[in-house]
Amino acid sequence: MAFFRNSTINLLNLHYGIHSIALSGGAAFFAIYLLKSGIPVAGVFVVVALILLGRFAIRPIVIGLAARSGLRVMVVAGTLLSALQYPVLAEVRGVGVVLAVLIAVSAVGETVYWTTYHAYFAALGDDELRGQQIGVREAIAAVVGIASPLATGWVLVAFGPRVAFGATTVIAALAALPILFAPKVAVARHVPGAFRAAVTGMLLFAADGWTAAGYVFVWQIALFVSLGESLLGYGAALAFAALVGAVGGLVLGRHIDAGHGKQAVWWVFATVALIAALRAVATGNAGLAVLANALGALGGCLYIPTLMTAVYTLAKRSPCTLRFHVAAEGAWDVGGAGGLLAAALATGFGMPLSVSILFSLAGIGSITVMLRHYYARQAAVDIRGRPVTGQRLPDQA
Repeated sequence: MAFFRNSTINLLNLHYGIHSIALSGGAAFFAIYLLKSGIPVAGVFVVVALILLGRFAIRPIVIGLAARSGLRVMVVAGTLLSALQYPVLAEVRGVGVVLAVLIAVSAVGETVYWTTYHAYFAALGDDELRGQQIGVREAIAAVVGIASPLATGWVLVAFGPRVAFGATTVIAALAALPILFAPKVAVARHVPGAFRAAVTGMLLFAADGWTAAGYVFVWQIALFVSLGESLLGYGAALAFAALVGAVGGLVLGRHIDAGHGKQAVWWVFATVALIAALRAVATGNAGLAVLANALGALGGCLYIPTLMTAVYTLAKRSPCTLRFHVAAEGAWDVGGAGGLLAAALATGFGMPLSVSILFSLAGIGSITVMLRHYYARQAAVDIRGRPVTGQRLPDQA
């Protein structure tokens, strides 16, 4: 298996596997706990939108810090900072000062972590094995996601939020350990043309953020409500979904690396669009909601390698992977916040959650068009790394 030969990517995937215990555990209950704390549904959407807008505002600061410290240090720092949000989450009791602190802490931690992690993965991965390396990462995340939500739901019920989110904090912090053994990646202080090279990534991520607003964030609330607001039932539904999706990314990643990305886009995003429609229909029906959630996990294992293979390759070929991801993820924040505020407005006017879930179809359609264009261009590149027209591709950073 050639995609295991890159020892650095193996370390990064080990890191992500540990981090995914927190992501599929405490993080998956983030919006749910806000709702349980007394914040109305529309208010939960606004809170998450404010976190995203906070990330957008402070994201450029990461460039200066990374230029001084390098990407490895910043990924470690981001991992530790992102872990700090969970103890604060446990103390939220409706709208108040603690909620404002949570918004600030989450914005800082998530900004530092995701911006530098994506740039680090893009810089150290292999273009010819990119899809499979991402597929392995997502398969690991799916496997650990089987037990983690079950355990978190049970601990929340049995011992309360301080114990549940405290455990999430410890696990999230431990995820920094594998990064300590990974190589350093320097970031230049000045890189001309870096942001101009990120335009395609920005457009893709803006559409992805809008999609995530309905397909992920609104759906989490819709699933929880459909299951009678049961923490244990919600955790069990997430665990079942992870079991269903554990192998999907590996299969698709190999398909993309073999040069079939253009064909994959059609059926992957058609599948995701159908799942979004099913989620809208399933809202309020417990059995159908569990099925829609399980299919969504499989869809995610297909969706993420298809999208991120393109994004990581574009980032590595840009003059600076970090600046690329600062721009692209800033666009994700804007798209996600826009989708969440639209959902909050729709919910405030009394529209059902199913309507806000269907908003995601606009993002799915936009990504489909852009990725078809990207993979069509890739198909025109011969094995020597030159387009058929004879012009060279941009040099890799």
